[in-house]
Amino acid sequence: MDLADLPTCTRCTLSLTRQRVVVGSGLESAILMIVGEAPGKSEDEGGAPFIGRSGRLLFQLVHEELGLERGQCFVTNVVKCRPPANRTPRPVEIASCRPWLDEQLARCSPRVILALGNTAAKSVFGFDAGIGLTHGRVVAMGTCRGMATYHPAAALRGGPSVVDVMRSDLRVLKELLSEK
Repeated sequence: MDLADLPTCTRCTLSLTRQRVVVGSGLESAILMIVGEAPGKSEDEGGAPFIGRSGRLLFQLVHEELGLERGQCFVTNVVKCRPPANRTPRPVEIASCRPWLDEQLARCSPRVILALGNTAAKSVFGFDAGIGLTHGRVVAMGTCRGMATYHPAAALRGGPSVVDVMRSDLRVLKELLSEK
């Protein structure tokens, strides 16, 4: 797959309702790759992942807990086009986008991956259980390690207790980032 072809992708029906493909942003050489579920309305309009309210919370927490700025990470989603009404991506949509995510993982070759929410955790790490049971669990993927935490949208809905869990998970992630 050639990532240059991604902006014109028509592999699934999401291409019929999107404004634009949200490829990803940041340093391809970043040690941390952040993978979310799918673009939301702000991302579909703006063309970059995590630029709305969820993104502001996410990068506030990443800065406070990891000491990293957005530009020091590579940020993408499992699905590159916004599902209508922000619904959860369907398995066929996830499967259609998987080659693009695989290409990004290969090209970026991050040392650490942070998956946000159920869809990303299941897609990236193959978890069967939900995020409530899998958050904070360290996973090895070849030379890369990673973990999942709640999606920041869940924290916006769920309040301080979800933010506290995310902070705790990010502290574990910080340890992974500091390992050589």
